[in-house]
This record gives sequence, structure tokens and C-alpha cells, in this order.
Amino acid sequence: MTDEPAAPDEPAAPDQAEVPDQPDAPPPQAPSEEQMRAAYEAELKSLRVEDLVAQTIVSLLNLGARKAALLPDTDDEADPVQLGIAIEGIRRLLPLVEPALGENAASIKDALAQLQVSFTRIAGEQGLATAPDGKAPGDDAPAAPAQGEPASPAEKPSSGLWTPGP
Repeated sequence: MTDEPAAPDEPAAPDQAEVPDQPDAPPPQAPSEEQMRAAYEAELKSLRVEDLVAQTIVSLLNLGARKAALLPDTDDEADPVQLGIAIEGIRRLLPLVEPALGENAASIKDALAQLQVSFTRIAGEQGLATAPDGKAPGDDAPAAPAQGEPASPAEKPSSGLWTPGP
């Protein structure tokens, strides 16, 4: 084949031939609300909660990396408060799906460790020693009551299990 254009009396190559309009074909239409609802329902049926939690963890890792200024051109986005919230969210969600993540759990834990190191660095640079709640991200060990003092129910840490209340 040459780079020369086809002569006018030669037929055009099949890939260059014009496709005639098909007057009988209806124009493409947007799906109806009912079709969209059915597609959404089908997607929800196949979706597992573990998948959504894992996606949330990945989203928190990505946003945390921005708030830690670990990505190119994000130096002006460093925010230790937002980073601390991302770290705490990852820490609390990861145990829920860790078995389902398999080998990927190690990568997520490594990325979480990088965010925690960055938090310490950024907080130190900005003169903050702790997260907004007074604890460093990941430090959720309850304070032990003084010897001889019973811990009141209000001071006991939550089990983390949500239960409906009055």
C-alpha cells in the first residue's frame, strides 16, 4: 500500500467508505427513570459491604496523602487536622475488612504508616503535638482509673458497636 491518495476512479477503502444514514434506526435514547432504577437495584444486589468499606479506606488513603502533602503539587494542602481524621477513619475501618483484603492489607497498612509519620512531621512543623481531640491518631488506649477508684460507666470506652438507643 502506498501513501498516495486513491485516484477518483478507484473505490474507496472499506474503512473510509461513508456509512449511509439508516432512516429506519431510531435515535439513541437516554434510559428511562425506571431503567436507571432497575440498574441501580441490580448493582446494589451485587455490592458487598466489605467492598464499600475497602473503597472508603482507599479513598481515605488518597485524600490523606493529599492532606499530608505527599503527592506532587499538594504542598499547600497540608492539614494535620484533616490528616488525623483520615488516619483515624482508616484505623477503625481496616479491621472490619482486613481478612477480605488478603495480601492487599499489607499495602494498606504500609500506606497508613506513611500517613502517620507524615502527621507527626506536619504536626511538629505547625507546633501541634496532638490531634484535635487531644490524642495522636491511633492513640485510643483508655486512661486507667487511679488505683482503688472504680471506673464509672460514663468513663468506660465504647465497644465500637452501634446499638439503637432511646
